[in-house]
Amino acid sequence: MINVLVVEDSPVVREFLIYILNSDPDITVIATAGDGEEAIDALRNHRPDVITMDIHMPKLNGVAATQLIMETQPTPIVIVSGSTDPAEVGITFDAIDAGALAVLPRPAGIGHPDHEATARKMIEVVKLMAEVKVVRRWARMRGASPASLSVRAPLLNRVAQTRIVVVGASTGGPPALEAILSSLPKHFPVPILIVQHMTAGFMEGFVQWLKNSSNLPVHIARQGELPLPGHVYMAPDEYQMKVENRGEIVLTKDEPEYGSRPSISYLFRSVARVYGHDAVAGLLTGMGRDGADELRLLKEKGAITFAQDKESSVVHGMAGEAIRLGVATMVLPLEKIAAALANMVAERGEIKLGA
Repeated sequence: MINVLVVEDSPVVREFLIYILNSDPDITVIATAGDGEEAIDALRNHRPDVITMDIHMPKLNGVAATQLIMETQPTPIVIVSGSTDPAEVGITFDAIDAGALAVLPRPAGIGHPDHEATARKMIEVVKLMAEVKVVRRWARMRGASPASLSVRAPLLNRVAQTRIVVVGASTGGPPALEAILSSLPKHFPVPILIVQHMTAGFMEGFVQWLKNSSNLPVHIARQGELPLPGHVYMAPDEYQMKVENRGEIVLTKDEPEYGSRPSISYLFRSVARVYGHDAVAGLLTGMGRDGADELRLLKEKGAITFAQDKESSVVHGMAGEAIRLGVATMVLPLEKIAAALANMVAERGEIKLGA
């Protein structure tokens, strides 16, 4: 049985969420709270397995409550947001940055055509997040100089020149990506393509949030555009993203892979075909195994591959699978990834031994 604490300031919405969660035989709502202060008290008294958290609340908002919880009694937190307006979503990702695991739109009301699907999605995410037993926060990397960080890795003698970097992430990915992009040099000389598993409706707000700290321009990828050096391209909601022969981005409605669209595997396969040994590819924190087999394909083509280590991952699923398969050229803590990328690109694919 998964015990859930529902934190929501609206009594009507609170009862609605309780109704949805209690409809599943594996979930019980054991307590509720109307603001962040009540949430802290309820957490101490009831010790839930998962918390659903509202953002805009009196006394103590969802971001501050999340931060306190993660600092004092780490518990899986799912943000349930009443808005996907990009202008308001930034504060939602501040909560993710503080340690929340996932963000969901509030399920559609009873009678709405999307009610069953959105309610089912909420139940599914709560169950998945209940499996995350240890929730870690990592040190902030904003403003760090990649050149100042030592990166120890095998020296790879390669004739190839790095022409593209591709990254896949899932649970725990937003703050990990923010840490990396805020630490890369402003004149990073190749494009970066990213697939981040995320509930539809939040990608535009996520990109706006990333822009606040990234040293590089961040965009939602568009059909047919040629990626520019030093620019970051995020796969859009509900589209598969790949590259074609000239390197242009192609977006399709092809079937999901590993339950995801966009999927990391879909992008990685195309990069292996088009760029081969001229690519750098990596997997960050996240559930599942999306992209792990395709990382093997990239490595076989001569690409440099990396995986985030267990200690700095919120969930060591995808990256852990890549390590288990032996397809990661390097296993790196989060705080070393930006430095490694900067060195790989600067050295035309050769990784410098750290001092």
